[in-house]
Amino acid sequence: MNDRWTLAALTGVGLSLAPMQAATAQVPPATEALVRATAQPATGLALARRQIAAGDLTLAMATLERVILAQPEAGEARLLHAGLLCRLDDRQGSLVELDVLRGRDFPPALWREATEPCEADRVPPRTGE
Repeated sequence: MNDRWTLAALTGVGLSLAPMQAATAQVPPATEALVRATAQPATGLALARRQIAAGDLTLAMATLERVILAQPEAGEARLLHAGLLCRLDDRQGSLVELDVLRGRDFPPALWREATEPCEADRVPPRTGE
């Protein structure tokens, strides 16, 4: 298991312990709203897309990671996550994720949306040498 997924798994364990602390701590309303929004892939994706449109890529990444923790097989969330990795300057992480997702049945427009950020900074191969 790579380090990023290990960290995500540990974060999930930490999140699962949160209810034990609920008796002594108040959960901020914004946190409760985020938990509700990311419980289902469709609502989490919609929130992440709004965050991306607003230019808050880091918050969108956190939202998608919560969706993926709750629903590891949420393909569209994982694909959007891969695209964000590249936009947040983790090209290698993005390419690893895209390789895992390659071959799944995604609409071409969705695949392009996720892969274009990495393709945009790709240097074309040199020819004539």
